[in-house]
Amino acid sequence: MCDTISMQRNKKSKLAVLALVVAGAFAIGLYTGIDERIASAANTAVPTITVNLNPDAQPSGVDFTPLWRAWSLLDQNFVETHASGTIPTDQERVWGAIDGLTNSFGDPYTVFFPPQEATTFNQNIQGEFGGVGMELDVNKDGALVVVSPIKDSPADKAGVLSGDIVAAIDGKTTDGMSVDDAVSAIRGEKGTAVKLTLIRAGAKEPITVSIVRDTIEIPIIKNYMRSNGIYEIELYSFSANSADLFRDALRQFVQSGSNKLILDLRGNPGGYLDAAVDMASYFLPAGDVVVTEDYKGKQDNIVHRSLGYNVFAGKNLEMAVLVDQGSASAAEILSGALQQNGVAKLVGTRTFGKGSVQELMDLGDGAQLKITVARWLTPNGSSISDGGLKPDINATTTPDDISAGRDPQTAAAVSYLLSH
Repeated sequence: MCDTISMQRNKKSKLAVLALVVAGAFAIGLYTGIDERIASAANTAVPTITVNLNPDAQPSGVDFTPLWRAWSLLDQNFVETHASGTIPTDQERVWGAIDGLTNSFGDPYTVFFPPQEATTFNQNIQGEFGGVGMELDVNKDGALVVVSPIKDSPADKAGVLSGDIVAAIDGKTTDGMSVDDAVSAIRGEKGTAVKLTLIRAGAKEPITVSIVRDTIEIPIIKNYMRSNGIYEIELYSFSANSADLFRDALRQFVQSGSNKLILDLRGNPGGYLDAAVDMASYFLPAGDVVVTEDYKGKQDNIVHRSLGYNVFAGKNLEMAVLVDQGSASAAEILSGALQQNGVAKLVGTRTFGKGSVQELMDLGDGAQLKITVARWLTPNGSSISDGGLKPDINATTTPDDISAGRDPQTAAAVSYLLSH
């Protein structure tokens, strides 16, 4: 799903939900952005907006005659066959019309949920279920793509890679399948297996893997001094407590005496927005732009600025941030803020390009619409959704590199830092 849900418009709380096929505390997704801190993602409900419209109001200049003519023609002429299933009720036809209207916008993150699907969606955000530990989204061609497998998850151990196209799930093609439907198909009872058919760049034939579902423990951070005197922080997600853990890691970096830092955000699918803003604030003076929510005139833009911790002011900090196509959402927000404010160089490959904000709105009778309402803009005004962030230093890690234990991207970051 890889999207951002606004929990309450008046409070501007932002919740990014990647279609995370895991289980446990992170439920359906990693949460990019809650301005008001929330103690536990596991206990986070998703309030929705109830839209009260005049039922007699119609868009001016729109002729609904063809819709009612089609309704009448179907009523008068349709004959059930073994291939058609049962005739839908009048209410089901209304839901179908809304679904078609929603799909006409061509946005994979704008989705209509009939009552039953809406209930399932909200339960999945809060509930526990078996998963394989990876995030899904759709690429520009509409194909299901793996954003990133979670480190040490069943998907990671099975060899799933960022950028893999999920062509089939348990032998069923994913052509035309929504991300939500794919996530539902991959989830299941812990201990059971799901078979994925993957198309991988450079592979001559599709790859089939069988993955046993499990409850996923998502790591958050790892930090250490490298033998070459460079300090490294690996950040795996932007969880509710990641900002505090990041602060502790930075304290250890300062105490180490090193002035060279690698921040590894590869495969990081995002998380709380306020965590990204908090982390950026350790490197930026107060008031510097971290990210902007652009509503394109529908309402005033919201600019998220540095809180001004700026603990490295006046110090000779040399910093590189590792990114790849698995770096998404809050990871892109932090990377863009550090890159475009001149704090760090980005090393690796282009990031995923997840930069839109969604709100979940009630339609009544249990149905809901999840609508893209804004986009994330980096400090220089670029949209993260427009192809992601471009690294300053290009470096690619291939499947052969991984098999051989090589890491050309880290090597490129080390080379850059040691030369400065």
